[in-house]
Amino acid sequence: MNIMDFNVKKLAADAGTFLSRAVQFTEEKLGQAEKTELDAHLENLLSKAECTKLWTEKIMKQTEVLLQPNPNARIEEFVYEKLDRKAPSRMNNPELLGQYMIDAGNEFGPGTAYGNALIKCGETQKRIGAADRELIQTSAINFLTPLRNFIEGDYKTITKERKLLQNKRLDLDAAKTRLKKAKVAEARAAQLNISQPEENNIMIWAEEVTKSEQEVRITQSEFDRQAEITRLLLEGISSTHAHHLRCLNDFVEAQMTYYAQCYQYMLDLQKQLGSFPSTFLSNNNQSSTTPVQSVSSPSVLASASASLPSVSNSMVTSGLSELKSSSGSRKARVLYDYDAANSSELSLLADEVITVYSIPGMDSDWLMGERGNQKGKVPITYLELLN
Repeated sequence: MNIMDFNVKKLAADAGTFLSRAVQFTEEKLGQAEKTELDAHLENLLSKAECTKLWTEKIMKQTEVLLQPNPNARIEEFVYEKLDRKAPSRMNNPELLGQYMIDAGNEFGPGTAYGNALIKCGETQKRIGAADRELIQTSAINFLTPLRNFIEGDYKTITKERKLLQNKRLDLDAAKTRLKKAKVAEARAAQLNISQPEENNIMIWAEEVTKSEQEVRITQSEFDRQAEITRLLLEGISSTHAHHLRCLNDFVEAQMTYYAQCYQYMLDLQKQLGSFPSTFLSNNNQSSTTPVQSVSSPSVLASASASLPSVSNSMVTSGLSELKSSSGSRKARVLYDYDAANSSELSLLADEVITVYSIPGMDSDWLMGERGNQKGKVPITYLELLN
C-alpha cells in the first residue's frame, strides 16, 4: 500500500511538472512569459554541434552512395547490419562484367583476336572489382564507422543532455514566473490590508513568496549544473573534428591506392590490347610512343602520367600512308613486348629495331616485320616508325 501511494504521488508530481513546463513553453511562444537565455558561448557550441551533425550525416550518406551506387544493395546491407548478420557475398559490377567477358571470350574462342581480348579485359575487370571491394571495406572501417559512431553515439548523448537543459530552463522560468506572481499578490494583499486588515492573507502570500524564492534557488542550481554538463559535452566537438580529420585522411589514402591500382591495371591491359584496331582508333586519337613504367605507388602515378609523350593519330597515319604507298621498307622501334598469337605473326621485344614494310591487301592495322631470318605480321600500334 505504501509503495502504491508513493507511485501515485510520484505520478502526480511528474504530471504537475510536465504541465508546468507545457504552460511555460506555451506562454513563451505567445510572448506572455520571460525566457532565460543561454550565454553566447553555450549557444555557439550548440550551433557548432548541430552544424557538425548535419554535415556529417550528409557526407556519410553520400559516401555510402559513392561506394555502393545500388540503393537496393544499400538497403540490404543496412537490414543485415541491424540484424547483426553478415550479408551474403555477391559479385560487384566490375567482377560481374569481368566474368561475362571471360565467358564470352571462351565461347568465341581464346585463339581469336576478339575472344582473347575479351578474356584479357575480363581478367582486368575482376582485378578492379577486387580493388573496389578493398576500397569499400577500408573506407567503411576507417571513415564511415567513425562518422556513424558520432551520429548514433556522441550526438545522441548531446541531444539527451540538451533536452534536459531545456527542461531545467523551463523549470527555472516557471519558478521565476510563480515568484513574480506571488510578489504581485503579496503587494496587492498589503494594499487591501490597509483598508480591511486581514493579517492571514498577508502571511499566506509571504509564505508563498518565501516558497517560490526557495524554488527559484533550487531550479537555478539545477539549471547551472546541467548547463555545465552540456557545455563540457559540446566542447568535445573540437576533438570530434580532429578525429574526423584523421579519418578523412585515411579515406583519401584508400581512394588514392584504389585509383593507382586501377590505373596500373588499365595500363597493363592497354599494352596487351595494342594489336587490336579498336585500340589504335581510340577516341582520344593518341598513341603512346614511350614504354609505360610500372606504377607502384600513388606518388609515382602522377609523375608517370605527366611524363608520357604522345603523338597524334594523324602523324602516325601519315607515316604509315607513306610506307604503304611506297614499295620500300622502313626501320621501326618496338614500343612494347608482343607475343605472337600464331605462326603468321612475329613476336616483339620492347626497344628493338626491326624492318617493316607493307604488302598489298594486308589489314591496315598490321605490317610485315623482319628480324634477321624471322618474318611475320606485327601490329602497327606497337611500333614507332623511324626516319
